[in-house]
Amino acid sequence: MSRRVSPTEQIRDEIDALFTDDRDLVDVLEEVARLGARLIIQTALEVEVTEFLGRARYQRAASAEDARPGCRNGYCPTTVKTTAGPVAVERPKLRGTTEAFASRLFGTGVTKTNALESLVIAGFVRGLSVRDVEATLADALGAEAVLSKSTVSRVCEAIKEEFTRWRERRLDDLTLDYLFLDASHFKMHAGARAEPVLAAWGITTEGKPVLVALGEGGSESTDAWSDFLGELTARGLIPPLLVISDGASGLINATETVLARSLRQRCLIHRARNVLAKVPARAQDEVKNAYWALFDVDDLIAGGLHPGQRLIDAVQARIDRFAEQYGKLYPSAVRCLLTDREQLTSYLRFPVEHHRRIRHSNFIERTFGETRRRTKVIGRLPGETSCLSLVWAVLDRASRGWRGLTMTPPGLRLLQDLRRQLLDPPTPIRPPLHDDPSDHKTVGAVA
Repeated sequence: MSRRVSPTEQIRDEIDALFTDDRDLVDVLEEVARLGARLIIQTALEVEVTEFLGRARYQRAASAEDARPGCRNGYCPTTVKTTAGPVAVERPKLRGTTEAFASRLFGTGVTKTNALESLVIAGFVRGLSVRDVEATLADALGAEAVLSKSTVSRVCEAIKEEFTRWRERRLDDLTLDYLFLDASHFKMHAGARAEPVLAAWGITTEGKPVLVALGEGGSESTDAWSDFLGELTARGLIPPLLVISDGASGLINATETVLARSLRQRCLIHRARNVLAKVPARAQDEVKNAYWALFDVDDLIAGGLHPGQRLIDAVQARIDRFAEQYGKLYPSAVRCLLTDREQLTSYLRFPVEHHRRIRHSNFIERTFGETRRRTKVIGRLPGETSCLSLVWAVLDRASRGWRGLTMTPPGLRLLQDLRRQLLDPPTPIRPPLHDDPSDHKTVGAVA
């Protein structure tokens, strides 16, 4: 540790250095968020030591009014736990003091902070606005904590421009086998309830995961989802083979209207929750195991069934037997299972190696959960733009680590056959407009 360069100055240098290389924006954003958290906490410690000693770094006691005896004596590395992850800081050491220094924010031992939790998260979220960054840090820690305006401006403008380009890009070249749809609620307007952010991600014909779109919605109504999906098709998105979603009625209605040719799979995890909510706690383990046994088709595949209608019929027969077994004991649960039952088995038309990934939509829910965890401390996001930008930044970053799907030659052939059947069906012969013998002869001749 250099005696001439403070830890805060070193962190600022690291932040500025991020912009000297031609790096991906999302990588830079993640690194700036991490370094920003370090800078906030480190500066808070430095300010507290300055107030405790009554003088700035390198300032002599004789030249400062109300100075206390003692001096700084280097630093020791310490890790602070926050919801953004562990943050490494340098804890100032003092010697020659008449009383022990104790941080008002951290206490005597800097290991975990709740007091700075909202400050760190607010700095990350509000880093999407130049004005909010400066106001948040200056109000909390004084002018010394503020990043250089040029750095803040570069980050914020780059994020805004990149997000705008991303959400307006054409989708003509994006061909999806699977499209997952879901929404998560965030507070983004003062005095208003949490509102949904609509999200779409998919798996391409090459088996690669891709974040497709985000959009704000005042509700999860049919109109909101129809507008969202309609915008995607207007930007050139080709209908996918399968749409996976929960059971929200507005989402289902919009999907069946806008993406009418696509098959629809109802999330099995959401349906399991619905069913178990209607079963007494003492019986939930039994019913849960019986529910998931319905969709465990390894034995059926081993017995010679292949993806398609016969496999679907076999699982539907299992559902009938489940209904007979539990119908009298838990009628509400069984009615819940039987509602929209055909859409619980659509995934069985697709390659076996994809089944466990395409029968539920919980994958993106876990990432949404991470976004909510990062933002819940500050209560409300500062507006729609900041909310969408933050969700995009988190999801886009997370999507880099999403696993794709294995594409085998038999699986590819099956997907190609499904694409021809669903999206490129043969043109049907127009039925006769009136009952005329000559028309019947003509149609029979064509047939």
